[in-house]
Parts: sequence; C-alpha cells; structure tokens
Amino acid sequence: MDNSMHWASVWGNAISIGENRPESYNKNLTFRYPIYSQFGGKAVRLTFDNYCGTEDVSFDKVTVFINGKFYPVTFGGDRKVTIPAEKNAVSDELPCEILPQTLIIVSFYFEDFTQLRSAVYTSGPLTEGIYAIGDQTEVDLIPQDIARSTNIIYFLSNVSVLTEYENRTIVCYGDSITAQDWPEYLTLRCNREEKLHTAVIRRAASGTRMLREYNCITYESYGMKGSKRFEHEVPTDGADTVIIQHGINDIIHPVGTEVNPFRPMSDLPTVDELIDCMKYYISLARSYGYKVYVGTLLPIEGWRTYAPFREVIRSEFNEWIRTTDLIDGCIDFDLAVRDPERPERFLPIYDSGDHLHPSKAGYKRMADIVPAELLK
Repeated sequence: MDNSMHWASVWGNAISIGENRPESYNKNLTFRYPIYSQFGGKAVRLTFDNYCGTEDVSFDKVTVFINGKFYPVTFGGDRKVTIPAEKNAVSDELPCEILPQTLIIVSFYFEDFTQLRSAVYTSGPLTEGIYAIGDQTEVDLIPQDIARSTNIIYFLSNVSVLTEYENRTIVCYGDSITAQDWPEYLTLRCNREEKLHTAVIRRAASGTRMLREYNCITYESYGMKGSKRFEHEVPTDGADTVIIQHGINDIIHPVGTEVNPFRPMSDLPTVDELIDCMKYYISLARSYGYKVYVGTLLPIEGWRTYAPFREVIRSEFNEWIRTTDLIDGCIDFDLAVRDPERPERFLPIYDSGDHLHPSKAGYKRMADIVPAELLK
C-alpha cells in the first residue's frame, strides 16, 4: 500500500436484528445501495456483517458500479463468500479510481434462501436502496416492475476507500435518532462549508438501549445493548472522532409488567448506571485513539410513556454530559431543539409529531450545532 495513503470509511452503519417475520427468508434477490463517497481514492473495500445472524449467509455475487463501470468484488480471490453467524467478511482490495463526492453503487445477489436477519433501518437525504428479483448485479437500470425501494440496509456495514491521509472519518453512534437524518445533514453541511476531507458515518440502530436488550421475538429487532454494540461497531477505518447520542430508550421503554410483560420497571436505569455506561463508551473510544463528543438527550414530553420521573433521569444525565471533563465536548442537542418556554418538550417546528424524534428541521438543527472544530 502507498505509504502516503490510508483506508478511511466513507459510509457505515450498525448491524442490528431484523424483525422476525415469516417472510424473513428470501431467495433469488439482489440488493442495491448507492453509497455516497465524500472523498476520492485509489481503491475500495466492503465489509458485510452477519453479526446478528443465527446461520450462515452465502453471497453469490457482489459488484460495485463506479464511474460508469461494473467491477466484480472478490473475497480471498473468490466471487462467492459464505459468512458464518456472528461473523463478518471484508472484501479484497479493489483498485479503481474513485472521484470525490460521487456514488459507489454496491449490489449483491442471493441465489438460495437466505436469512435476512442482520439489518438496520436508516433514513436521510443521502439514503436510498432497492431490492429486485433475480441477479441484477450487473444491470445498469433495473426494471421498475421487479424492484422496490427500501430503507433497510442488509449486511453491508462499511465502505472504505484508499485515500490521502488528510481525509478522515467521524463516527456517529446511537439509536433511532442517529439512524435517521442528522448525520447525513452533517455531511451536507461539510459540503456547504467545503470541509471535504471529512466523511460522516453512522453506527446507529433503532430501539437500542445502553444497558438492556430484549430476549423475545416481539422486540428483538430493537437491538443489542451497548456493551455488545460499541466495541463491535465503533472501530472504523480512518476515524478519529466519535459523537455519542444514546440513552433515551433506557428511560422511556420500561412501563411495568402489568402493561407489557417484556418491559418491567426493573429495567429503568438510575442516572449513575447511565453515567457508568457512558464512561465505558468513553474509555473504549479513548483506547481507539478517538476524540469523544457526547450529545445531550432530546426532550420527551408528550411521548406516550412520558412521566415526570423519566424527565428527572433525562435532565440529570444531561447535566452530567454538560459538565463532565471526561470528554472533548458536549453537543447540546437538547438545548438546540427544545422549547425555551417549556424545556421538557420540543419547539414545535423541531418535533416530528411523536414528541420523541425530531422533524426534518430538527435534524438539520442538530447537524448545524455540531462544533466547527470537528469538521476539518
């Protein structure tokens, strides 16, 4: 490898647990994801992750489409790769010219019945994907009548390019709020401000908690707890910074077994437990050599399980985030989107309507308040 270059991730996602449904197996199916590459490079490699699978998954064919040309992707020299349950596979280095601010279109095909369990939902202005019947891995324009759009990313967890050392990656770690739009709006902000050496990627999964996880098929798609996720997801090619925004689901999920047998009130954490888990995240991130920024938790008044005792936990945890000297900085997302006259709730323009997730304007606001010092 050229000593003046290094591998840096231009796109990434968490791998979580796909919802358990009877149609969770499929065959003769191609998935295609257009991946935005913030910076250019001389080669690309892909990571496919079966971390949440319970059986082997065989990829019959993988391609990338770059600058008008399809390239075959290999694994140890072979076109086909089988990934055991709970394992991943990194492709061979694929030499090719990648231009800055362009798309790397990744396609992969499953000939036989495949367990579609390792997956994550994402959304945002740069997110799109499709699945289609048959092997479409080298078809430029897939016919609309055999294809359907999807916001679920199956197996693909990372795309890295071999690029100049000045190019680097920020990792955004969290739950559904981070799985949705604000990291992609941060990418668009980097472009507006000509911070073109910085790629912003996600490691986020909806429903996840810091301290707990569900062991039932009804809620298993809410994902794994932080002690399983963080060290698996956050180490990333070319990354030097992580932004952590996690913990609201720990506070809002428990309702008592008389309401829901899978959500006992004993799951409700103390503030000290949340702080201890955040310290664990920080310690791991420091071991990777990363700078660490932590975002405060957003308002929740009006959410269906809102209660004053939950607000106390949220407020006290946020105060610790604002005042701790263990991190490089607090990003006060809460202050940015809350109603100044009633700080327990969103300012209406920033509320999606469910009183938990921001609106598009709210996600843009979150991206806009990320400190400029993070964007080189």
